[in-house]
Amino acid sequence: MGNEADDRRDRQRVLLVTGMLGAGKTTALRVLEDLGWEIVDNFPIRMLDALVEGTPAGDKTPLAIGFDSRTRGFDPERIIAQVKALGDRSGIELTTLFLDCSSKELERRYNETRRRHALAAGSPVGSGIRAERELLAPLRRWADLLLDTTDFTTNDLQRAMRERFADGTSDALTLTVSSFGFSRGMPPIADLVFDMRFLDNPHWDPVLRPQTGQDPAVGAYIQKDPAWDEAYTRIRDLLLMLLPRYQTQGKAYVHVAFGCTGGRHRSVFTAERIAAALRHAGFSPTLLHRNLGSRAADLLEGGLRREK
Repeated sequence: MGNEADDRRDRQRVLLVTGMLGAGKTTALRVLEDLGWEIVDNFPIRMLDALVEGTPAGDKTPLAIGFDSRTRGFDPERIIAQVKALGDRSGIELTTLFLDCSSKELERRYNETRRRHALAAGSPVGSGIRAERELLAPLRRWADLLLDTTDFTTNDLQRAMRERFADGTSDALTLTVSSFGFSRGMPPIADLVFDMRFLDNPHWDPVLRPQTGQDPAVGAYIQKDPAWDEAYTRIRDLLLMLLPRYQTQGKAYVHVAFGCTGGRHRSVFTAERIAAALRHAGFSPTLLHRNLGSRAADLLEGGLRREK
């Protein structure tokens, strides 16, 4: 068993990440980058051999390569043959991950973002999705790993990627710090949730309303609240006490979420400050803002009632 583990460490890990457009390839690659992988996206897959062969001798940094149906000269059957030949070489551990998603959910995502499908060619987005699914069918059947993101939020996909590709030999805690808006629903996966709605709300300042917790003026407004300093210090100290204990107990993943009404001001600012404090303490949190891009809306912030 030890020899098998040593043999794996001696091989160059290469992960090919592909799948349906809109199924989450970009998010998946970002998580791998956070985990220490070297990332190459939108790669001309015909140049795969040259890329792998060009890796400096002794460099065992895992390599993740993203490609999809938009790649020039994309031919699933040819790709499969090429990858099979490369995978037969000694010194390489090559895996293919296919990200899938139901056609209905993909169509919803495209309509929501108003993006054009690369294969639609002026037709409805559903036509492009059907054409792409038919094109990718051989690659989907052949892939080593299949991840269906139909019911996933971005956070769910990030968690799934970490669970599958974090180095199992490492004792490091995989830590996520996020912000969200209660008016848009609680995060489905969170270990610790802090409600920041007790702080004065920048939404009710017309100048600050279109800004976010990443803007200095919003941060200054929040820090003027008499409750801020003590609340921030207590939350920070609590996390600095809890996280090492979670790690000692063998907990590999911890998600700390901060919520406010709309998810754009107080929760964002707090998450940014806490993430910075945790980095200073030696942790490596991934910072996520679920509703940062959402439109500021009075109805979500309590209608005509001024929320303090």
